[in-house]
Amino acid sequence: MALVWGLILLFIIQPGIAHDGAVAGAQLFVRALLPYLLPYIILTQWLLKMPASSKKNPVWRRFVKAFILGSFGGFPVGAITVTEMTKNDELTNKQSALLLAVCHAPGPMFIIGFVGSELLGDVTTGWKLLIAIHLANIFFFVVMTFFFKSEREKSAISIPKIKKAEGMPLLEAIKGSSTIITLIATTVIFFSAIGTVLATVISSAFDVDTGIAQTIALSIFEMTTGVQSATDHFSQLPIFPFLIAAIISMNGLSIHMQVTVIAKAANISMIPYIFGRVWSVLTVPILFYIIF
Repeated sequence: MALVWGLILLFIIQPGIAHDGAVAGAQLFVRALLPYLLPYIILTQWLLKMPASSKKNPVWRRFVKAFILGSFGGFPVGAITVTEMTKNDELTNKQSALLLAVCHAPGPMFIIGFVGSELLGDVTTGWKLLIAIHLANIFFFVVMTFFFKSEREKSAISIPKIKKAEGMPLLEAIKGSSTIITLIATTVIFFSAIGTVLATVISSAFDVDTGIAQTIALSIFEMTTGVQSATDHFSQLPIFPFLIAAIISMNGLSIHMQVTVIAKAANISMIPYIFGRVWSVLTVPILFYIIF
């Protein structure tokens, strides 16, 4: 309660700065996220809503399906994919909790097109960062499988869930995608505004460099604006590519909020996801340094 009132007070005291942060978040969403995410989200939703006899497929095929659809679609497509597959009884609760953590990566178009080409100025460097992120997720999956007890598939006598009559998959996909895009836009703009206001307050109160305060605050709250701020203030430093890798591996509260809201619809445990994000922060910059 006190935190909410504190933020409201900050927004009242600093309306111009809050407005600038919200505008920056909206512009980045339209320029860097919407063109890359929306088409893929619609196609993924369309595929997942098509009727299929997925229960007959072996477990490894379902894992590969979730990894390919989720890991290469960008945040939070992995959560969307795992949630839909869980609702369709393609994944058990333990499997979905593990895959929620593993199928979590920025899309190739975002990393290569926006981060690699526009921010880092090198498409090859974008590819190397993408490889480091996926290697970290694969290593995490291998490690975590040793901590998960093997689960037998549900027997044929289990009572299937009653499903609604099938409609038009494409229309249902567009409808579901619009809700997801609205969630993403809302969190990006909201957390960008909070990060900008807090960065200004911190730099004024503690005599901290504005660029450092803004980059740290925005990276904590919203990843996209965080990498943009790091580019504006630290692009000339030798550690700049690894700073970008660290910010992207942190994801930011905006993305974590999106994943939490989506996963909650299928009651998926968030514990493996939390461990996965800690693992990512620790390993992605190191793997990127080795590959780089």
